[in-house]
Amino acid sequence: MAAKDEQQPPLHILFFPFLAPGHLIPMADMAALFASRGVSCTILTTPVNAGIICSAVDHANDDALRSAHCPAIDISVVPFPDVGLPPGVENGMALASQDDRDKFYQAVTQLREPFDRFLADSRPDAVVSDSFFYWSADAAAEHGVPRLAFLGSSMFARSCSDSMLRNNPVKTASNDPDAVVFLPGLPHRVELRRRQMLDPAKRPDHWLMFQRINAADQRSFGEVINSFHALEPAYVEHYQTTLGRRAWLVGPVALASKDKAGRGTSAPSPDAETCIRWLDTKQPGSVVYVSFGSMTSFSPAELRELARGLELSGKNFVWVVGRAGVPDSSEWMPEGFAELMAHGDRGFIVRGWAPQMLILNHPALGGFVTHCGWNSTLEAVSASVPMVTWPRYADQFYNEKLVVEVLKVGVSVGAKDYASSVEAHEVIAGEVIAESIGRLMGSTEEGDAIRKRAKDLGAEARRTVENGGSSYNDVGRLIDELMARRSHAKVGEDISHT
Repeated sequence: MAAKDEQQPPLHILFFPFLAPGHLIPMADMAALFASRGVSCTILTTPVNAGIICSAVDHANDDALRSAHCPAIDISVVPFPDVGLPPGVENGMALASQDDRDKFYQAVTQLREPFDRFLADSRPDAVVSDSFFYWSADAAAEHGVPRLAFLGSSMFARSCSDSMLRNNPVKTASNDPDAVVFLPGLPHRVELRRRQMLDPAKRPDHWLMFQRINAADQRSFGEVINSFHALEPAYVEHYQTTLGRRAWLVGPVALASKDKAGRGTSAPSPDAETCIRWLDTKQPGSVVYVSFGSMTSFSPAELRELARGLELSGKNFVWVVGRAGVPDSSEWMPEGFAELMAHGDRGFIVRGWAPQMLILNHPALGGFVTHCGWNSTLEAVSASVPMVTWPRYADQFYNEKLVVEVLKVGVSVGAKDYASSVEAHEVIAGEVIAESIGRLMGSTEEGDAIRKRAKDLGAEARRTVENGGSSYNDVGRLIDELMARRSHAKVGEDISHT
């Protein structure tokens, strides 16, 4: 009887994020989310990457001190494998050449040894590992630890990717790069141009990697998704019922973050604080925010046309021009453009890491020109900000389809080329960019309808993480299932020892 009254130790989950900001940040947010529900969380990563998330973790732990039921989040730091990269180069956004990228992925594979060691020494109750670590599915199984996969993408994009991997529709499509390719078996009719899609014949290494990821995720305990039911209900049903895949929707995880200013960086841009003060001087809904994430690069010609588009739009703007590798402004800045920022008039440029959550949630924001990375897309949805979509690679063209055609909270700028972060893209004219911004932010029937839907979706996003919301309930169901599994395993151990 006394044994029944004993307090069970908290569930312990290991979080193992891929080494890039778009993967690290939502994983740290997710750890904060589970910690707020009484789960003991550990994040396994390398020194430089620990620095990227330490501010968010510190804020979560400060919050835990004020709440007796919240365990602290621990960061377990392991050395970055020595593969010949320069000191401090431990992250996908710091890679300067193809040789660097090859060495980086070699190092990623070598992280299996410290991952194995942590599982053996600490025996967590579950592991949430990035889908890019596809080998972690077998490693976790060998240690008897349930593995939950996390790719950081939408249910829509996951469903499109599944259709692509099952059917390879590009193989039978016309060779015309503008040929329309249909993705079969989805709740909506989804069509893309051939050149907006991964071509397995041209990128066999990428195709093989996605096949391995998909297979590893399917043989895992399940998947955690940074999304919510009301955002893409048809694809939740498709994924879980039609495809038969176990998934828990726990997002938007960014809403769990207590660190809106320093989140995702160990060195905020010196422009960050000034940017927020500049926004304070602008009218509600008058500013367009332009940012393409941490991994996207633009040619001087593209930057020049983007600058022209912002000037032609007539809108106030905040433009994050990126980090390392951005061409000198003399190579791309049109004549007269600098005057738009003189005395804080029309524009503000942020060089380096921007406090995106603070910017998107500022009353002055009226639109967001985005590459459709899922973190940025979901942060915009959560802030009720409509989008001008400008996808570049990976799942971004799928996310554009969701934003523009399914949710109808965005306007496409007309990007056509699926290419990596360092490959050339078609240059989009400034006039086209300006027109897209005008359609989104103008006082027209179309713009009004888009903004109304964005406002309603944002309200739903915020409700879903509150007590009783769908994501709140999914987190609870997953915790309950993992606790029940641990109890059954303990009973089995006790029986085996008698």
